[in-house]
Amino acid sequence: MKHIFTVFFALLSFVSFAQEDLSLEYYLPKNVTYNPEIPTPQSILGYVPGKWHVTHDKLINYMQALAKASSRITIEDRGKTFEDRPILLLTITSEKNHQNLQEIQKKHVELTQNGSNAIHIEDLPAIVYQGFSIHGNEPSGSNASLVAAYYLAAAQGQEIDNLLDNVVILFDPSLNPDGLQRFAYWANTNKSKNISTDPQDREYSEVWPGGRTNHYWFDMNRDWLPVQLPESRARIETFHKWYPNILTDHHEMGSNSTFFFQPGIQSRTHPLTPKLNQELTKKIGNYHAKALDNIGSLYYTEENFDDFYYGKGSTFPDINGSIGILFEQGSSRGHAQQTDNGLLTFPFTIRNQFTATLSTLEAAKSMRKELLEYKRSFYNNARKEITKDAYIFGNEKDAASSYHLAEILKRHQIKLYELKQDVAIQGNFFKKEYSYIVPKNQRQKRLLKAIFEKRTTFQDSLFYDVSAWTFPLAFNLDYAENAAISNMGAEISDLTYRKTNPVNKSDYAYLIQWHEYYTPKALYRILASGLRAKVGMRPFSLENNEYDYGTILIPVQNQKLNKQEIHKLLQKIAAENHINITGVSTGLTKGIDLGSNQFRALSLPRIGLFTGSGITPYDAGEIWHLMDQRYDIPITKLETRNFNRITLSKYTHIVLPNSWRQSFDKEKAEKLKTWVRNGGTLIGYRNAAQFFKNNEFMKIEFATPKNDAKNISFEQKQDFSGAQVIGGAIFEAEIDRSHPINFGYKNNKISLFRNTKLFIKPDKQSYNNPIRYTKKPLLSGYISKKNLDSLSGTVPFKHNDFGKGNIILFTDNTNFRAFWYGTNKLLMNAIFFSDEM
Repeated sequence: MKHIFTVFFALLSFVSFAQEDLSLEYYLPKNVTYNPEIPTPQSILGYVPGKWHVTHDKLINYMQALAKASSRITIEDRGKTFEDRPILLLTITSEKNHQNLQEIQKKHVELTQNGSNAIHIEDLPAIVYQGFSIHGNEPSGSNASLVAAYYLAAAQGQEIDNLLDNVVILFDPSLNPDGLQRFAYWANTNKSKNISTDPQDREYSEVWPGGRTNHYWFDMNRDWLPVQLPESRARIETFHKWYPNILTDHHEMGSNSTFFFQPGIQSRTHPLTPKLNQELTKKIGNYHAKALDNIGSLYYTEENFDDFYYGKGSTFPDINGSIGILFEQGSSRGHAQQTDNGLLTFPFTIRNQFTATLSTLEAAKSMRKELLEYKRSFYNNARKEITKDAYIFGNEKDAASSYHLAEILKRHQIKLYELKQDVAIQGNFFKKEYSYIVPKNQRQKRLLKAIFEKRTTFQDSLFYDVSAWTFPLAFNLDYAENAAISNMGAEISDLTYRKTNPVNKSDYAYLIQWHEYYTPKALYRILASGLRAKVGMRPFSLENNEYDYGTILIPVQNQKLNKQEIHKLLQKIAAENHINITGVSTGLTKGIDLGSNQFRALSLPRIGLFTGSGITPYDAGEIWHLMDQRYDIPITKLETRNFNRITLSKYTHIVLPNSWRQSFDKEKAEKLKTWVRNGGTLIGYRNAAQFFKNNEFMKIEFATPKNDAKNISFEQKQDFSGAQVIGGAIFEAEIDRSHPINFGYKNNKISLFRNTKLFIKPDKQSYNNPIRYTKKPLLSGYISKKNLDSLSGTVPFKHNDFGKGNIILFTDNTNFRAFWYGTNKLLMNAIFFSDEM
């Protein structure tokens, strides 16, 4: 008993020391003097870093104070987050380098270009981009940035002078301002004076959705390649201005872990990454090991993590002539908790991150010439790769989707060109102003290949993230990989939307083809204005135009607005949404006439989205973002914990995203059933399939692959199980274009992103299988043979009537990471045309 009391007392004493007696000296190197005119973190924050979790506003206040006090620092505001928080960048280097910064930047870019051999690197500083806490609830990085920025601004002596003369630091103190603020609020409001170190304490268990993500619940460490979020766009612009030699990405992992730094598992490095990249990564790692040894911290390397998906912060640099470094610190998830490695305190996690920050800079200084030469050789070697042809992509009926892929390429400094004229290649028709051509022989050819390639063979069968991301497939675009450069027109310097035709005035009716990406946004605006609209269930031709399935009809007669008001409104909607709206003078067509019953009346949807405990935040956030940012369609976020108080009759459609577990019991399922029977449409994603089956919303027969382990040792068990996971790959499905779920698609096949093993057998009636995987569905990415065999011929979509309403199921994510433009319309069709199914 006495022994237990002694341990307990010692534990409390340690916590008390960590919080009350904490000083800046705990973090800083020994035997260094500091400029007293530079404000310490505590002089601005009111406490030493580590006592509290810094909120983003206080973090910014300190960085601004440093920039004001130190001639080593300049600061820039690169934009705003969705919550209007500033996206700041500090540039930290010697006064001499600051005076010559534009020239240094120019030379670094020239190292990536033709003629780079003329650049002398003897006196050229290395560039290091240091980014902290892209996951807001991994806060030791951003809190360490307080100490690191102070050290770099205030430290005095030959050592720091030498470092700043030889390195320019692009310092990003918070890669995720909104998430950091959300988590700091949680950790601070749940902190006790007598800190509980019990991992079960509320402090260490955030409420949904947690602070990991940004405002719309996106994992921003997956957006370096797609660049769909404002924070990503700011940092990518900075990256391509400098092409830094090293980029560091400071993360946290499970509390029972120690500290990880790259390299990761070598067999899982992307084949486009040069071997020298990983050799340099390992050499830099020696600096981290030495520094962590000096403070007695445990660490590991070449395990768990990989460098395959170029959309991650630590891997994106590797395809751009830089060295990306991932740091993963075991997380205190608050202020202090007991772990397998003893008591883990927040200050301890900060010290490790700060130590790795300085060891990175020491490596950059010492390896400066080697890193500069590597960047030059990366691009010189890329130029030697013979590539005389080009990629071409487009959609002759959807200019917006083509534009948005072109937009990504431009953000990555990839050159693209107009078409000289319409051209047919490999069975696809590419229309001028709807298509782009991209020569492979350009500076960013390796990055371009990473964006466009399809890959189905791999050295390893395990992936930390997705195994495929082929962008033209994600955007549902026609594309060819070997187009002749003779098709190239003028280079596009300023990317602009295709100009739409003015809306010709009609006294009879207006028609809108459903192909363009923003037609759902336009239709919602039309219905919200009180206009009646209908959808055509069959193709027809009228006045020398062919109209496809899903054409929207707006009659002029019997509307709330007069014909002049209708024309003015449609003119505005067409311009804002980059679509063509055609006025017609007659209802007599070749096919269904405009007065046919094959034109079905549409109504304004009122949409609810289940969020909260049990729901996957990523999936819910993608839908919220799609509606709110892309389509300007109001959506009500419904909390699962408030289910019994929700008046479901307010909504025509409710979306149930993927969930970690079943969020609704039998009683709640019955309430949903009653709502559907009365006319509601329930749209479920992924794991909702099991909920639908268990509660008899629909009949589902799953195909289950047999993955029995044979000749697999205990040591191989984890790898065997991991190889059965579909981490994220792209598959081909055949579609029935006459079914309303597929309205707006011009081809008979579609590319779907899948990361589940929900294989649903098709219905016996073929017309109930409007989307069906082909016999050989794999387009790009990894899937085990047994899983692939099981997937073949199954269906990713099911619909059935339920009383007066509808049940709709997608086994695949149609809105993946905001860049899977090509399947967004499947969800919109489920919303607008559910009653026509």
